[in-house]
Amino acid sequence: MSAAHGHFQNSSPSEGIWYFLNRLLFVLIVLTVGSVAAYHYLPEVSKRRVQEARVEQLKMEVERERQLLVRHLREEESLKHDPEYVGLIARDRLDLMKEGETIYRIDPPKLDKANMRRVH
Repeated sequence: MSAAHGHFQNSSPSEGIWYFLNRLLFVLIVLTVGSVAAYHYLPEVSKRRVQEARVEQLKMEVERERQLLVRHLREEESLKHDPEYVGLIARDRLDLMKEGETIYRIDPPKLDKANMRRVH
């Protein structure tokens, strides 16, 4: 056997325990640093989720508003350029009708506010 190889076999038990304790200390330090980093990072992840949900909500709101704008622009065009539409709207709001015209009104179902359900 070589002298170097024999050195490891003849090492005292205290040297082995120091090696083990050094490794254990290193692992504990790495775990502590990792835990601290994770502790600081996790709130950012939850904030990002909240922000992404808010962005999606705002996108849906923007889409609803865009659709409302399109509908209003279409109505504005009709009011400016379609005399028949203007007459129809005026008769509807004044509760009038042309001679020979039949009007059918369909009212939406009323909600029973006490029970919050539709009344038939």
